[in-house]
Amino acid sequence: MQFLRKTAVRGTSPFLIIAVAFGGLILLGTILLMLPVATKSGQGTSFADALFTATSAACVTGLVVHNTATYWSLFGQTVILALIQVGGLGVVTVVVGVRALRRQRISLRERTIMQESLSASKIGGVIRSTRFIIVTTIGIEFIGALLLLPMFVPRFGWEGGSGEAIFHAVSAFCNAGFDLLSTKRPYQSLVAYSTNVEINLVIGLLILIGGIGFVTWIDVRRYGWHIHRYRLQSKIVLVATVILLLVPMVYFFNCELQSFPFR
Repeated sequence: MQFLRKTAVRGTSPFLIIAVAFGGLILLGTILLMLPVATKSGQGTSFADALFTATSAACVTGLVVHNTATYWSLFGQTVILALIQVGGLGVVTVVVGVRALRRQRISLRERTIMQESLSASKIGGVIRSTRFIIVTTIGIEFIGALLLLPMFVPRFGWEGGSGEAIFHAVSAFCNAGFDLLSTKRPYQSLVAYSTNVEINLVIGLLILIGGIGFVTWIDVRRYGWHIHRYRLQSKIVLVATVILLLVPMVYFFNCELQSFPFR
């Protein structure tokens, strides 16, 4: 937050502050992933591979150059998880959100930066919205991890299963695409759980809820079922989400599940 204050004094644009903060997050993640302790072999990782992984995690892209489950150590996986979480929420959102939760004073300039980060239409209520986003994110990810525990604990034990549940709840909610399940077959991801309805349902719901975006969350919180009062962005997001869910679902059901009486 000291960086935000210094740049605010210099008059740097909010966009540049957000970009530099995000770049700093990726650079920090790269340095941490290059450490020998970040890999299971203890040999460290090249700058290019660490930079690619840190960028992919912070940008919640999901592309990898090393198997996350077998190449990275617990420390490395924790760094990747932190990059996913901060990248999914936004660096500025996390920093300002933590200060807001601690009831610290937020300057007008910092509120302006926060407004830009959230793409909010007005500066009023930005801190309240940030607090809501942070608390809601943690709450939903916690519930998701609890729902995944019964599926992972029998296979990995309480310690390993808890870690798997937390990692995949955060990864799914942030739409990151990273997984720790490719231990027997490289890059298998959730293929081994393709017939597990519970895991597919929980992961799918986390992806859906996290994917609709913060602006839509805020409108749902404020107006409930009064959709006509939502902002245009939220309306477009919800309509597009419904279309993109229903149309492919009907298509796949018709093309791949011919044994079911679709017609």
